[in-house]
Amino acid sequence: MNTENKKPSPLGKGDRKAVDEVFRRAVFFDRDGTLNVDIAYLHRPEDFIWIPGAKEAIKYVNDHGYLAILVTNQSGVARGYYPESDVRHVYDWMNEELQSIGAHLDALYYCPHHPQGSVPAYTRTCNCRKPGTGLIDEACARFHIDRAASYFVGDRESDMLCARNAGLTGLRYDGGSLYDLVQAGISC
Repeated sequence: MNTENKKPSPLGKGDRKAVDEVFRRAVFFDRDGTLNVDIAYLHRPEDFIWIPGAKEAIKYVNDHGYLAILVTNQSGVARGYYPESDVRHVYDWMNEELQSIGAHLDALYYCPHHPQGSVPAYTRTCNCRKPGTGLIDEACARFHIDRAASYFVGDRESDMLCARNAGLTGLRYDGGSLYDLVQAGISC
């Protein structure tokens, strides 16, 4: 599943195709445990606590010409804990928060599935659940992303495995300032 920010293009209609054919760089961010403190099945903005340096890390990525794309497993949907609309609501809230420092996330890609779910429509094994690469593959196709020049920032081994499987450079967040990790790890 994906949600993109709909921003007006500064280009004329005839320029859109040329821009879409250019390969772009991206930084994919895991959400829980990377951008926010990991609490079980976060689905409400009032429970969201930013990781130190997370907003600044996203701004750094924005300022250096990378797309900032959120990629997250959301098994709470399959387990019946909350609807997909809550995932999108938290994402929209995150972007509202980021606006205060001139930053933004360009798109949301999430997996609502889990093989042990309780909601039949979402109970399955799929390639979009990390460490599967389905979400990354979809974003790379949509945005024409150069995988060799792109990164995945996450806090779990499954995130790093997803990065390797997708041909991205993985940056493992183990605490401290996310901004420091991103600034030190990303080539600009």
